[in-house]
Amino acid sequence: MKYKMIDLFAGCGGLEDGFLQSGKYEDIAAVEWLQPQINTLVNRLEKKWHIADAKERVMCFDIQREEELFLGWNIESAAPKSEILPSGKKSRYKTGPYGNGKGLDYYVNKANGIDIIIGGPPCQAYSVAGRVKDGNGMKDDYRNYLFEHYLSVVNRYKPKAFIFENVPGLLSAIPDGTPIIDLIRKGFGSIGYEIVDDIKKYAKINASDYGVPQHRERLIILGLRKDNTKNSRELLHDFYSKILPKYKVKHKKTVGEAIGDLPAAYPLIDKPSPSGRISYSKPDCKTTWHIARRHSIRDIEIYRLLAADIESGCNEYTNSKALSDLYEERVGAKSPIHRYHVLRKDEPSTTIISHLDRDGNRFIHFDPKQGRCITPREAARIQSFDDDFDFIGNQSDVYIMIGNAVPPVLAKCIAMAVSEVLEKL
Repeated sequence: MKYKMIDLFAGCGGLEDGFLQSGKYEDIAAVEWLQPQINTLVNRLEKKWHIADAKERVMCFDIQREEELFLGWNIESAAPKSEILPSGKKSRYKTGPYGNGKGLDYYVNKANGIDIIIGGPPCQAYSVAGRVKDGNGMKDDYRNYLFEHYLSVVNRYKPKAFIFENVPGLLSAIPDGTPIIDLIRKGFGSIGYEIVDDIKKYAKINASDYGVPQHRERLIILGLRKDNTKNSRELLHDFYSKILPKYKVKHKKTVGEAIGDLPAAYPLIDKPSPSGRISYSKPDCKTTWHIARRHSIRDIEIYRLLAADIESGCNEYTNSKALSDLYEERVGAKSPIHRYHVLRKDEPSTTIISHLDRDGNRFIHFDPKQGRCITPREAARIQSFDDDFDFIGNQSDVYIMIGNAVPPVLAKCIAMAVSEVLEKL
């Protein structure tokens, strides 16, 4: 028997894909409101997991509209349209058209209950980098409190367990004077769930320890329904100290191992576009999205210089000051932080982020001859997506959904470990 799950804030489905790969779970429903991510998740569920009604059980809907989410909505009123965010700004995406309007209650009742809820609210409001960049430290960002809607879904369907994933910055987020993590602990406690007592000590893990070719620290918060076990605290400690660590790898996968076999893409210097940006050769590749974005001649020269510096062993540009000085010299502007980073071939990557949709200066390919940032497929491989995982959308959409995803290989390890806990319950 497989455990029945709901995926909230599903994105393109990285977390869900790992759970399905484990063979221990079945998809009952998923909720996401960004259309490219929805299109991608539905495509994956249909083609890889042969879920014929994926267009219905994957709901393109705003989780903040709880009553409609639970009880159903008029599908005509949910036709694709730009949503106005609680901040007053208009979303760049449109919601719809997936979901048949029946609501989560329909699918949960049809499945005769739920065993586990997985997911994690958008991390931008909790990100330390995001708070530094925002003039008000993200205190006014409505995403600070989206966890409350996750909590509402858990409270309504009372699963045996839940997995709440987010960035370590969650531990220091205090938008209204009370630490968000305290609000989360109190909220789940009030509806009968327990999470581990020391989140920083137990719940912060690095994806590279679990076979992902990337240093990516995340909080993996397991919650257990207290009336379902007499020893929830002990079981939570066992999960983090004994069960999950069993799935760690002995060898950390490197960038070279992850993307080194993909065919090269070289700049076509003699064929600039009307804008002056340089296109790249299109490799003969069996998988999708291994297409290099265009760069300026200036950026290509910088990328080649930095990659060659590391390949040769000179390491003249491997400290922050040298990189900042190079940026000022070549770009003609100062920057408080260095803006360049070459991925090391023999090490795991730095954290893949959604900012890749804007520029790739911090994700430069290690091969100086190619002089470029990584392609979406290379980013996907570093995030541990299978090559047959296709992404639906434009290049910017794809970089964003890859950067925001939970690495499926990590998700599978979590899924296997959680299944051991569910067996004990």
